[in-house]
Amino acid sequence: MDTLIALVNRIQRACTVLGDHGADTAALPTLWEALPSVAVVGGQSSGKSSVLESIVGRDFLPRGSGIVTRRPLVLQLHKVEQRQQEYAEFLHLPGKRFTDFSMVRKEIEDETNKLTGKSKQISPVAIHLSIYSPNVVNLTLIDLPGLTKVAVEGQPESIVQDIENMIHSYVDKPNCLILAITSANQDIATSDAIKVSRQVDPAGERTFGVLTKLDLMDKGTNALDVLEGRSYQLKNPWVGVVNRSQADINRNVDMIAARQQEHSFFTTSPDYSHLVSQMGSEYLARILSKHLESVIRTRLPGIASLINRNIDELEAELAHLGRPVAVDAGAQLYTILELCRDFERVFKEHLDGGRPGGDRIYVVFDYQLPAALRKLPLDRHLSLQNVKKVISEADGYQPHLIAPEQGYRRLLESSLHYFKGPAQASVDAVHFVLKQLVRKSIAETQELKRFPTLQAEIAEAANEALERFREDGKKTTLRLVEMESSYITVDFFRKLPQEVDKGKNPASSLLVDRYAEEHFQRIGSNVSSYVGMVSQTLRNTIPKAVVHCQVREAKRSLLDRFYAQLGKKEERQLAWLLGEDSVLRERRQQCAQRLELYRSARDEIEAVCWSG
Repeated sequence: MDTLIALVNRIQRACTVLGDHGADTAALPTLWEALPSVAVVGGQSSGKSSVLESIVGRDFLPRGSGIVTRRPLVLQLHKVEQRQQEYAEFLHLPGKRFTDFSMVRKEIEDETNKLTGKSKQISPVAIHLSIYSPNVVNLTLIDLPGLTKVAVEGQPESIVQDIENMIHSYVDKPNCLILAITSANQDIATSDAIKVSRQVDPAGERTFGVLTKLDLMDKGTNALDVLEGRSYQLKNPWVGVVNRSQADINRNVDMIAARQQEHSFFTTSPDYSHLVSQMGSEYLARILSKHLESVIRTRLPGIASLINRNIDELEAELAHLGRPVAVDAGAQLYTILELCRDFERVFKEHLDGGRPGGDRIYVVFDYQLPAALRKLPLDRHLSLQNVKKVISEADGYQPHLIAPEQGYRRLLESSLHYFKGPAQASVDAVHFVLKQLVRKSIAETQELKRFPTLQAEIAEAANEALERFREDGKKTTLRLVEMESSYITVDFFRKLPQEVDKGKNPASSLLVDRYAEEHFQRIGSNVSSYVGMVSQTLRNTIPKAVVHCQVREAKRSLLDRFYAQLGKKEERQLAWLLGEDSVLRERRQQCAQRLELYRSARDEIEAVCWSG
């Protein structure tokens, strides 16, 4: 019968070690929450501690007046073979065995004071204690602070509500059995424990009522109406217990003698002798264990389903977090190269249209460059006044004879110089887009998120490469502009119409035009036409140069130098590059441990089910 409970004890303990007793995900309850347990609820001085000590058969809990239990105590009882020595272990002191149970009491007090001080404050952080003994049944009990109605000196005004909230955080769970402790010398209608039970378990299906201090009732009275279910009926039987008196505690009466006195009380009592087989702490422990085993067996399919869903989620998360980092240099180098290739693949997808972003380069060529060319101050530069000035300065003291050759060339060269600005701006605009795509591609390379150092190194190497490509792009586009300035297309001017009046001597006409506004206007118009032709040419060739020098090279050789440097790095340097983010590393470790716990729990549950 105890096999299932022992299994649940092991799983609960493992859950606690891994911290799997809080909300792990929003979608699924934790395994701890799904496993049945027994919460001990009662008012202060109702005899909760004495009931627990009677079940365990050991004197180990702190005692005193007022609020003594100030932190939840998760007490796991493990039945061992008869010849084995009794001992206790705390979860916060793994491997340390306590055989002196007075030291267990002291450790509970010390551990409580660590969080609450020596005041009368409470803390929801549980203390986990396991007791291994041949004299116990396999059982998990959760001792909770006693309910109170008013705050006393040294306690906050919220203490009443705080204790109720803490108790409800356990008993609200449908898998939690409630051990409702009530003193027999008080009216059951005013019982704090029954009040809580009625709120969360109105049908009384998971509540066990316990009446303490039956031996302290007034003479001539008894608690049969309660014990026989007439005053307040529960689905499970009420159990009466007789704890050690304060005089017994002061005389250090051991628990074995106390159990004998309890049995003697029920055997000899004229009121309760007919119920002797259903009274006492030993009977209470047995029925709790039996009922808990029954609940566990009923809930096994749901627990198994929850475990399988958690396994699926954890396996998916581990796949998302990635494999653990390799330890040898060859595997580390392979991992780095694989991550770099993943980044380059994402980067190329952005450029080629598989992901958004590459279209912004086309916007530079189709909108920004033409707009910049249109905004060049050529109208001002080729104004009549400036054309006169440039032509006159080019002629010097000797006016031109036929056409102002030097003036034309000066106007052309100075006009074409303006194209350097849009050319460089196009290079810079594309460089900015490429840098943004590098940053975006690094962020979208899922595996890289694990390695912030490698992320930074790839970003630095990629940006250095883009700087080189930008310099090459600037040189090339400026060279295109300078080429247009270096050699003027003569045929363009030869094909221009000659405006000479018929019947006039061309030579005399030119001499007159040398000083006429129409002459300078024609020169400005001719230069403007040529500059317009060059503008159209550069509008087509600048994008070609930018793509060739920047975009194409970014696709072909963005990380080439980084790859060359990788081959020279030592194992220590490779390990540094794969320095994983500590949060992700810890999360992977937690997931792996939790996955191991769930798989082990699934295997054990299946083994128990098959054997049963």
